[in-house]
Amino acid sequence: MEERGGKVGEGAGGALSKIGSWPRKSTAFLGDVRAETKRVTWPSMQQIQATTVVVIITVFMFGAYFGILDWFFTRAVGWILQWGGQ
Repeated sequence: MEERGGKVGEGAGGALSKIGSWPRKSTAFLGDVRAETKRVTWPSMQQIQATTVVVIITVFMFGAYFGILDWFFTRAVGWILQWGGQ
């Protein structure tokens, strides 16, 4: 039988112990997440509103910018295709 890491194959017992430990590991992980969440400095409502306004304005500005570029390139390509087809 082949050796793995200094042990002879684990067999079903090792696999079952790994499967059986997931509830304990999951509970520990969720406890760590909860503890870490308590240490987070959350933004105030005023900060949330201000950054939301900035994001909305930026989205509309980029939308207008790309809309103008799209209109311009559509016209330019149409003009070139028309000019080349004559």
